[in-house]
Amino acid sequence: MTKTPRELAFLRDLYITDDWTKRFTELANEHVKFGDAENLLYINAGTGTHCFEIRERVDDNTAVFALCEDEHLLAIAQDKAVAVSSDVDFSTMHFEDDAFDAVITDASLVPPSDIDETLRESSRVARIGADISVLTVTAGSFGEIFSLLWEVLLNEDLGEHGAVAEKMISDLPSVSRLEDLAAKAGYVNIHTHTSNEVFEYEDGAALISSPLVADLFMPQWLESLSEDEVNNVLEKLGKLIDSERGSMSFRFSVKATLLTGEKS
Repeated sequence: MTKTPRELAFLRDLYITDDWTKRFTELANEHVKFGDAENLLYINAGTGTHCFEIRERVDDNTAVFALCEDEHLLAIAQDKAVAVSSDVDFSTMHFEDDAFDAVITDASLVPPSDIDETLRESSRVARIGADISVLTVTAGSFGEIFSLLWEVLLNEDLGEHGAVAEKMISDLPSVSRLEDLAAKAGYVNIHTHTSNEVFEYEDGAALISSPLVADLFMPQWLESLSEDEVNNVLEKLGKLIDSERGSMSFRFSVKATLLTGEKS
């Protein structure tokens, strides 16, 4: 059953932040330094968990602003800010061009087709010389799922005979492609860091019932299918995993990638 935006916001806070987002933000914590930035913008802040971590890391005089993806995520983030007495300024507002000394963007849940726009938006709000950091997924991710999805779609005569699964694979940008897009968006001194993250599930049923897969990724990957068709694909995928893996757990890997640069 398709979740409402409000339900997705609560799932994001309760499950996705720890299960998914943390893998990416740890990469940022390892490599991103904010120096003497007077202000900082966090794009796609979710429910704010990483923003609070950054607030603790930066100078007290650095103003931290955060853009949430929708009003439901915003409400949770603002409530959490009150609970922890944080001065992070959460909103869904549109910021002016050239407004921030540093920008960090969590694009780990952004559809691959939108990554170019995300890179450009991150650059737009940054001042010339500002540090920009973008977290995203790159090619080589989800291969274990995509290969099985291709088989299910082919067997069920859905998704243009598996072409949908092939598009999932081809849409993910390579690291070099990501760097090229950043350069075209006005980034200089570009660097990337990638971590191979493994996600493990007890069996097929655990995978297809997980909020990460069932509520976030499958609706995105299978957007051309009806809700009934998506549910059918999920059921068949779970059974295929169990028939192939037996009593073994199922794992898939993701290339968590951090791109950093400066606005030229």
